[in-house]
Amino acid sequence: MSNKELVLEAVTAVFSNRNIDAIDQYFSNNYIQHNPFMPNGTEGLKQLIPTLPPDFNYEPATIAESGDIVMVHGRFANWFGKNYIAVDIFKVKDGKLVEHWDVMQEEVPAEKSVSGNAMFPIV
Repeated sequence: MSNKELVLEAVTAVFSNRNIDAIDQYFSNNYIQHNPFMPNGTEGLKQLIPTLPPDFNYEPATIAESGDIVMVHGRFANWFGKNYIAVDIFKVKDGKLVEHWDVMQEEVPAEKSVSGNAMFPIV
């Protein structure tokens, strides 16, 4: 399995399917987190997933891989009341996600953007 396939499987299992057991399967116990609102390790993820609203949805789109780095452009729908577009960057080592960075911004509909272009999905 490629790193890209592994990351897609992991984020789908955890965020789309809300499978907390998948965190131990795909994420390193020594997971390094660069999001300033999340602690290192997997406990923060395990505590976050059950708090997501019932109509929360994660939709991955474009995925790019360069060696042990994988980037996913995705939409977090109803992330506590708002939709966000994000690029999540993961480092993979020995079949586990070992490090994470992200860049998120609130989604602006195409009709409200200066360019008239949608933020998601990329077509």
